Amino acid sequence: MLFAVTIMAVGNVSSVSPAFPRMVEVFGISATQIGWVVTAYSLPGVVTAPLVGILADRVGRKRVLVPTLVVFGLAGGSCALATSFSQLLTLRAVQGMAASPLVALSITIISDLYDGRTRATAIGYNATALNVGTASYPAVGGLLAALAWNWPFALPLLALPVAAAVAVGLDAPEIEDERTLAGYLSSARTHLTDRRVVGLLLVNFGFFVLLFGAVLTYVPELLDTRYGASSVQVGGLLAIASVVSGLVATQLGRIVDAVSLPRLVQGSLVLIAAALALFPVVPALWVVGWVSALFGLGQGLNQPALQTRLTSLVPAEARGVVLSMNGTILRLGQAVGPLLTGMVLAAFGIDAVFYASGAAGLALAGGAAFLIWNATS
Repeated sequence: MLFAVTIMAVGNVSSVSPAFPRMVEVFGISATQIGWVVTAYSLPGVVTAPLVGILADRVGRKRVLVPTLVVFGLAGGSCALATSFSQLLTLRAVQGMAASPLVALSITIISDLYDGRTRATAIGYNATALNVGTASYPAVGGLLAALAWNWPFALPLLALPVAAAVAVGLDAPEIEDERTLAGYLSSARTHLTDRRVVGLLLVNFGFFVLLFGAVLTYVPELLDTRYGASSVQVGGLLAIASVVSGLVATQLGRIVDAVSLPRLVQGSLVLIAAALALFPVVPALWVVGWVSALFGLGQGLNQPALQTRLTSLVPAEARGVVLSMNGTILRLGQAVGPLLTGMVLAAFGIDAVFYASGAAGLALAGGAAFLIWNATS
């Protein structure tokens, strides 16, 4: 059920983007304005995710998760009925508010239910579920958009049966915390200012800047200009990273027996940096698949290891808000990444985007070293 929640939460940009060209015609807007469909969905979650995390810590995970899924499903599904662009953006904003904490809530409940190697394994499989959604949503959205522009927007309605299943069947532990709100906030602030937690959040921000800036925004541009790759080829090559990432994440429980989580986070960043630097120097299009697989290997180790490390540093009573902050970091990286890499592109060209991103990845790996100094697992 928690994996289903995660799958619901991802892909609500990639699933509707195939409908964008048709929406420009339907609503009589410009190609620039269509970007607000993404922005309206992404930005509200920066504020709401931590607030939902606080509620999850104070009133209970399940009591927050179920209504959040219902709001997400109803607001998202209602987008398919929008009769004006402003109405669509309003509904997307409400949907984005509900979507932003869903993955964090899934990981929080997994962390409450399991510990040790089992927790790492479960979080790894949750990352695999995320990658399955990331890889499949563009294709599903494309098929639905071929029928009508609004059909992809109906996909969030699937969250409603998931909410019902969670309400009836999920046995989430209750958090017993008799502290006042002031006491809770003081404790949460202590954990959010812990050097190790801050470091992990900063490293994750850097990762998402690289993912959304270099890989998802400019790998397609590179493949188009250098190799004349079709959209199908680009999608297939990027999907390799998602597939490899998902497969690797399933093995996290075994890997942490041999490598500590902080070292795993640091080593994964080296793999990511190497892949980014290799993108512009590959001699043929088919070799890009191997580079994409290398990036997927780094991603498949990085994300579940980082999430598991966060859960090990924070007690259950403050885990919701810390993991929700991690979700906020994702959205900030999603927003900032394309802007930063776009500045590099404008100043130095497409190759420099990947060389600079590779150098940034190595800098992240070096900056993550202090996590090893505090390693306990």
